[in-house]
Amino acid sequence: MSTLSLSAIALIVCAFFAGAIVPVQAVSNAVLARHLGHPLWASLVSLLISIIVLAPLLFIFKVPKPVLSADLLHQPLWIWLGGIAGMLYLTSALILVPKIGSITFFVMVIAGQLVISALIEHFGLFGMPKQPVQIAKLAGIGLVVAGVLVMQFAGEKKPATVTAGQEMQLKSNRQ
Repeated sequence: MSTLSLSAIALIVCAFFAGAIVPVQAVSNAVLARHLGHPLWASLVSLLISIIVLAPLLFIFKVPKPVLSADLLHQPLWIWLGGIAGMLYLTSALILVPKIGSITFFVMVIAGQLVISALIEHFGLFGMPKQPVQIAKLAGIGLVVAGVLVMQFAGEKKPATVTAGQEMQLKSNRQ
């Protein structure tokens, strides 16, 4: 096993915090969706806020203008999937987190990410270098999927607790 450099550890910690903020995004957007009346409105508002926050960063960090050339038109269509995938993920979180819970949603998200990442690496999809998936990685993915099954089917199902304030809010939203 190789030793990790301090910079590699810092990157791993940053990745942890990037992942840690995602449930906050999902829950806050789900509540926003409830107040706006539909998940797609919350997706739109969330993405607009992203643009409002991102645009000044382009100027602050003096990011060069994008390279727009005729070559861009000749690239594979899948290079444009990132924006669509982001919107689908965001809207899925808005809809599913209130229904299945944050933990189940994110364990399934992680399981899906691991399975698709393994396929991308193994087959070299989307222009990525081929990296055959080893048995240890498959075992890790299997453990995550097993964890999902244990969490979903082995525990006692308890109804969600709704506070009096939330109940009043739900009633006022229905009217």
